[in-house]
Amino acid sequence: MVSLFDILGPTMVGPSSSHTAGACRLGLIARAVAGGMPDRVRIQLHGSFAATGEGHGTHRAIVGGLVGLEPDDLRLREAYAEAQAAGLQWTFEEVDLGDDAHPNTAIFHVERGEDRLVVRGASLGGGRVEVSEIDGFPVALTGGYHTVVLLAHDEPGTIACVATIMAGHHVNLATMRVDRTGRHQDAMMTIEADEPVSDAALAAIRGFPWLRWARAVPKIA
Repeated sequence: MVSLFDILGPTMVGPSSSHTAGACRLGLIARAVAGGMPDRVRIQLHGSFAATGEGHGTHRAIVGGLVGLEPDDLRLREAYAEAQAAGLQWTFEEVDLGDDAHPNTAIFHVERGEDRLVVRGASLGGGRVEVSEIDGFPVALTGGYHTVVLLAHDEPGTIACVATIMAGHHVNLATMRVDRTGRHQDAMMTIEADEPVSDAALAAIRGFPWLRWARAVPKIA
């Protein structure tokens, strides 16, 4: 089904919904998955993002998202100055990911404190995005839901424990996905919810001794 939003496009700072609004949303999701604004980030751009991104404002939009600016924030036009003032260090480079990759793909190599993270996503058009990979784990994050992403050691009962905490904090789950490198190895869980996940719920999840990290990814307007 095609919605009126798909026809008219998102509220945004132009010039392109895919190259500007979508790029900003990818930056926002990468920032959230990292746990906040990165210290340093290397961004690889593929296909159309690489070929025409500079003229369409893709670079500034991505940097603006990493700083925390929304797609309709007029400060996106001054995203580089905002990022410099915030202390973000960034570089862009072009990469050829092959014909199978979406032409509007960006890969974020993020450093924040001691943490290192790789986030891959694409702008699908009309401002819609999908983050498809985090540190090699397949995911499907769109920013359309309030989301929790967590990485843990694969232990029996983890899914039930997390779902119980969510229910105890009156959070209704929309989707849940779990991928793992192997039995009793690392597992990544992505949970999309209808309501925001409270700090208390996130703190309870972070209390599991086998958890490596848990991050909240807010719904993006």
